[in-house]
Amino acid sequence: MSDQKTLSVYADKARDYDATFAGHDSPYVHDFIAAVPKEAHVLDLGCGTGQWSLAMAKAGLLVHARDASREMLALVAEHANLTKTQATFDDLSEDNTFDGVFASFSLLHAPRDDMPRHLSSIARALKPCGHLYLGMKTGSGEGRDDLGRYYAYYTRGELDERLAEAGFEILSVVEAEERGLAGTLDPTIHILARLSEDG
Repeated sequence: MSDQKTLSVYADKARDYDATFAGHDSPYVHDFIAAVPKEAHVLDLGCGTGQWSLAMAKAGLLVHARDASREMLALVAEHANLTKTQATFDDLSEDNTFDGVFASFSLLHAPRDDMPRHLSSIARALKPCGHLYLGMKTGSGEGRDDLGRYYAYYTRGELDERLAEAGFEILSVVEAEERGLAGTLDPTIHILARLSEDG
């Protein structure tokens, strides 16, 4: 994610974001932890202030936390199992490196035209049969929220197609409504997928 207006919002509201999600738990994090091997190397792609990175590190995973926002990344807690790096989606260049990639409401900030390329980069970075958790807001088109952040919205069918094209098989899907930093109640989708053996 490199949209400067979005990055400016996160720079200004990093502590508000951290406070909004402090103490939250997520069944999707637990499902992801259960899906990957013990002491797996995982990438938290667009980690924000790192609440899920820390949860995974505490569970024994070796977490590589990355975010494009310097201000958000500065709030990621220190842990022996956790390393953090400032980087955009375009900086993902590893090959056959991670057992899992956790992308919680981060790729929705990437332009729709870039999504196939980003999913291909994730697939390349994963080891065979590696897992991907993808959290997104659902809908159609592109736009900015009340805070000025850029969003790309997808239907479930579109995400199914994009993931299949990148070589993933979907293991589970949960659709819900959730309230985020902007305070609006938005439709969301949580997908756990696995890289196909022939992917």
